Amino acid sequence: MKRFLLGLLLGLLVFPVWGYLYFRVGRPPVAVADQPFPLEKQVVRVPLHARIDKEMPASAPIEASATNLTAGAQIYRTHCAECHGLYGYPAVFAAHMYPDAPQLWAPHGHHGVVGVSDDPVGETYWKVANGIRLTGMPAFDKILNQTQMWQVSLLMKNADQPLPPDVMTLIKKPLDFGVDLSAGQPVPVPPQPPASQ
Repeated sequence: MKRFLLGLLLGLLVFPVWGYLYFRVGRPPVAVADQPFPLEKQVVRVPLHARIDKEMPASAPIEASATNLTAGAQIYRTHCAECHGLYGYPAVFAAHMYPDAPQLWAPHGHHGVVGVSDDPVGETYWKVANGIRLTGMPAFDKILNQTQMWQVSLLMKNADQPLPPDVMTLIKKPLDFGVDLSAGQPVPVPPQPPASQ
């Protein structure tokens, strides 16, 4: 019995020590280009969806009016388009993120769903407000007010519907970075003030 208990104790110690050494001196997949851990996406996705399902609002407190959709398009251009792209203009660096940032104006899947238009609007609002850890998706609840977060969420919910002309103008106009990022040109960095001594 003592040998069994000793073997069990050693077995319980080997795994944490191996894990510590692997993360400390090994090569765990921490770079974007690395292959993910086995079941990494599933391990993250299950609790994320469980929490969203539990906490997301059931419906939007504002309507998808032309005014709200236009405001949502302006907010989207300012805060979302650099990662999630525009209509006909996917974000250049989105595929180089892990996980890659979904292009919210591109059809996907076998049904040709546009962006997250098939998600409940409350789910999109939750993601905008809270962000998603380890994805690059920030929380906007301290940047945008609730109405603004609902406006952009309603815009995304209606991305596969006919939208007002003002909205389409905003969504179809490419961002102007002053350089062609698709050509691999470096982004100019403004001069920095000298460090105070």
